[in-house]
Parts: sequence; structure tokens; C-alpha cells
Amino acid sequence: MAEATLPQESFTTTAAEEKIAVATQWQLMWWRFRKHKLALAGTVVLIFFYLIVIGADFLAYTDPDESNAQRSLIEPQPIHWFDNGKFAPYVHPLKGRRDPVTFKRVYAPDLETKVPIQFFGPGFEYKFLGLFKTNIHLFSVKDAKPEETLFLLGTDVQGRDLWSRLMYGTRTSLTIGLVSVALSLLLGVVLGGISGYFGGVWDTVIQRIIEILRSIPTIPLWMGLTAALPRDWSVTQVYFAITIIISLIGWTELARVVRGRFLSLRQEDFVMAAELLGCSKARVIFRHMVPSFISHIIAATTLAIPAMIISETSLSFLGLGLRPPAISWGVLLQDAQNVQALAISPWLLFPALPVIIAVLAFNFMGDGLRDAADPYG
Repeated sequence: MAEATLPQESFTTTAAEEKIAVATQWQLMWWRFRKHKLALAGTVVLIFFYLIVIGADFLAYTDPDESNAQRSLIEPQPIHWFDNGKFAPYVHPLKGRRDPVTFKRVYAPDLETKVPIQFFGPGFEYKFLGLFKTNIHLFSVKDAKPEETLFLLGTDVQGRDLWSRLMYGTRTSLTIGLVSVALSLLLGVVLGGISGYFGGVWDTVIQRIIEILRSIPTIPLWMGLTAALPRDWSVTQVYFAITIIISLIGWTELARVVRGRFLSLRQEDFVMAAELLGCSKARVIFRHMVPSFISHIIAATTLAIPAMIISETSLSFLGLGLRPPAISWGVLLQDAQNVQALAISPWLLFPALPVIIAVLAFNFMGDGLRDAADPYG
């Protein structure tokens, strides 16, 4: 009797099901995450942003603190990419003069002169990754000073190049978000875990602290905490102080989530088995309970980073956070507070664009991670 043959589709389906059945949780998360197109796009954008964080010195073509009143409020300068049909980017140098009617200094391009732009050219000296000195930058100008001839995004009131300052501001704002979330993650997991695992007095005390912190209006709390910072502190000291302040405010929501998960997990068989085997409470919490919902923590953390970035930007914009000479997105946007100045020089709002793009990218990636965190759903 002839053997019955199964359709090819049955073997294909079985192989796919077996692949899913033996896959780890991280593999399942990745397979589901890559189906989320917006999340992938957001991840690519964030990778690009953090490449800027790493190479801010390389991407900036002038010293971000170098000012010159003669170059105040120059509007963004167009780049001409082709010269006589050949790819040879150049800019026309600007000539400044005093308007006899408004007495404002206005700038006009010198159309008879071309200043070639070169890639990987020399500029101001810096330490790449803090390791070795170099003066190579992505953009430079040939036979001229970039601070006098190149203004990709224009200049601010003090004549400082906005492109270069935006590169350094991106580094500050994005790293302060990561550091703040790392501290919030530590506080949220530890305090939330203690509250949910031990219960009793510990649970009551921690939950009351959370309720008190969440009941205080955010802006007055920021104002009170930042007002306590000494005005003579260095930029580095203020940076770390603002990071800690934002972290102290942002840990409460994650702690609530962790507490709820611990309350449901502490009665599970694997937790009771670990306790019966004599595992310490710290090992039970960090070796058995936290890894069981680590994917949810990752998703929650990813969604918390944009909130941290907005917090720093808002604080600095209001003058309560980082202060000059520090450079962040919020500090750069301080120049855009005046409506009259904004009407005259709208390019001062450029730092708001990376804030919007970064927050959207984090939210898209967070949504994708949150969906992928439940790969069986």
C-alpha cells in the first residue's frame, strides 16, 4: 500500500511552530518588535541622535562658546552644492553693514566670492571621545575661518554658531535623560520591589511617600528644588544635581508597577520554591522575580526617557535647570522666549525640532517594545 504523503504546507507550518515553541522570550520580542514599522523607524532615528551625542565635537565646526557681537543674529546660510555642474559645495561669505533706517546690522552675501566647503577638514582642537586630541571636523572651509564664514543654522544674539551649539546641546539633553532614567529605574525597582515583596510597614511607608510626591504640583516642586542649588556651582555640579532632582521625581510610577507585579508573583510556585531552597530575599527578588517581567521594565523605561528629556528642557527653558555656560536644548530655547526676537529671528526655534523628533522617536520605540513585551499576546 502506498504511503500517504502530507502536503508541503504542513511541514512548513510545523517547522514555524517548532521554531516559535523553542524560541527564547528575547527572540519572540525581537520578531514581534521588527513588525512594528514605526518602532523600527524610531529606533533608527534614536541611533542617529546618539551618534550625534558621541561625535558632537566632530560635527561642530566652531567652538560653541565663541561669540562675536559683529556676527549677532545672522540668519541660516544656504549651501551651494554644485559649481559649474560639479559637486563642489561652497558658500558666499557674508558682509555686514548698518541699516541707516533701523540701525540694525544686516548681512548680505558676497556673490563674487566663493568659499569652498571641505569634508573632514581642520578646525578647533578637541578630545575625541575624551581619549586623544584632534582638530578634524565633518565640515570645514578652505583657506578661511569657519566661525567667520560658515553659518548653517545662523547665530544667536551673542554671535555664537547655532549649529555647533545644537550639537553640544543634543549631547547634554540626551545623556541627562539616560542618567535620570537609570537612577529612576534603580529607585523604582528597589523600592517597588521592597514594597510589594515585604508588605506591611515597608509597603505602607513607601506608598505614602509615593502619594506625597505625586500630590505635589510639578512646577512648584521643580522651582523649590532647583532654587536650593548654589548659584556658584560649576556646570558639572548643576548637571548632576538636575539629574538627581529629575530622578527623585520620576521613580514613583515605575515603583507602583513593580509593586503590583511583585504582589502577584510572590505567591507563585517558583518564588516559593526558591524560598524553600534557602535563597536569600535579595536573590529571590533580583534573580527570580525581576527577570520574569524585565521586558515590561524595559518598555516602561523607554517611555520614561522622553518625559525626562522634556523635564530637563522645561526646567532649563524656565531658567530653573541648567544655566549658561551649560548648553542643552532648554538653554538654547531661552533665546526664543521673547516674541519680538522670535519674529525677527525665527531660526532661534530650531532647537525645538530635535526635542519633538526625539520625544516622538522614543514614544514610537516604547510602543513597539510594550507590544513586543507580551509576545504571546
